[in-house]
Amino acid sequence: MWFKNLAVYRFTEPFELKADELEQKLQQQPFRACGSHDEFSFGWTAPLGRASDALVHANNGFFMLCGKKEEKVVPSSVINEMLQERISEIEEREARRLPAKERSRLKDELIFELLPRAFSFSKKTYAYIDSQGGWLVVDAASAKKAEDLLSQLRKCLGSLPVVPLTATAKPAGVMTQWLTDNASPKDILIEDECELRSPEEEGAIIRCKRHDLALPEIKNHLDSGKQVIKLAMSWAERLSFVLDENLAVKRLKFLDLIQEQAADIEAFDETEQFDADFSIMTAELAQFLPRLLELFNAEGAI
Repeated sequence: MWFKNLAVYRFTEPFELKADELEQKLQQQPFRACGSHDEFSFGWTAPLGRASDALVHANNGFFMLCGKKEEKVVPSSVINEMLQERISEIEEREARRLPAKERSRLKDELIFELLPRAFSFSKKTYAYIDSQGGWLVVDAASAKKAEDLLSQLRKCLGSLPVVPLTATAKPAGVMTQWLTDNASPKDILIEDECELRSPEEEGAIIRCKRHDLALPEIKNHLDSGKQVIKLAMSWAERLSFVLDENLAVKRLKFLDLIQEQAADIEAFDETEQFDADFSIMTAELAQFLPRLLELFNAEGAI
């Protein structure tokens, strides 16, 4: 349940729905498996899995949600091989070359024909709403995955007044300054990984892992004009993560102080353990996210 990535959004208006009201909204779009000719299906499922049927898990004003997406996969190699056979057969029979529009139609028909036999797989995406702090946080490593969930939530709620974090000070510029001066804020510890990019279009990219970022070779890249677009860091000895130029948090880890706090709680079943972990995680992120705004003069507050 512990989030590993943070795609962070701010509500531009107070979120005023109660847990039961949000539950009713999500019940409009529960997850259903793909039909025989559906390419994909997306809906809401219980965050607690088999332990509860509720689509919203609430704790102290935080609402956990879980979107589930099932997709069918038809290998492109199979499609292309079968398509070429059909095109060749028609062209030979009718003694003409098929135009692009007709080839495209044949491909669509072929995919429709193959979908009932296609392999399917599903993935879950977790998110939570902090109704008091005004946050919507999605555990997603890609913007598309986060937007899929937001789009589904918007359908259920009618509107979703959220905006991604933006910063008056460019995150790449701030992180570059930290590395150039070898001086980050007191609660931020620079770790051993970064990604540098030249400012020109399609500029060179340097990736460093398990590397001392204070070494002269890194400074030489910075002096040549490269900027930090990803940087591994830890905050207050509580969280470690990689931050990118869009303020997306990747590979988030809750450090020993937090893990020890979670281990000290005696839970009698799966539901209690989930609730305890959720409470600790959201309380920690409720402290961290305002600090993230402050570090980069970010905007998006209510």
